[in-house]
Amino acid sequence: MTQAKPVRVSILDKEYLISCTDDEREQLHSVVEFLNEKLLEVKNSGKVIGTERVVVMAALNIANELLAYKQKNKHYTESVDSMVKRLQAKIDDVLVEED
Repeated sequence: MTQAKPVRVSILDKEYLISCTDDEREQLHSVVEFLNEKLLEVKNSGKVIGTERVVVMAALNIANELLAYKQKNKHYTESVDSMVKRLQAKIDDVLVEED
């Protein structure tokens, strides 16, 4: 079991210590980079003033993108689930026939 260690990251020019394992470190840096990009996007638009409002608007934008992605891929996921269930039924039928 890998021990979690504090990692220093900077979000909107403010430093934070985030505890994570060595295996999670690269992903953490990717997430921080993505978050900073989204925060700067909102901040640089000039339409939102104040750090708290920038964070809320960026969070809403990210949540909107996530929900749109999930909705777009819902049909694909349902299709894959259906195919897996049909394959499982065929496998079960074959196993029953062999008994």
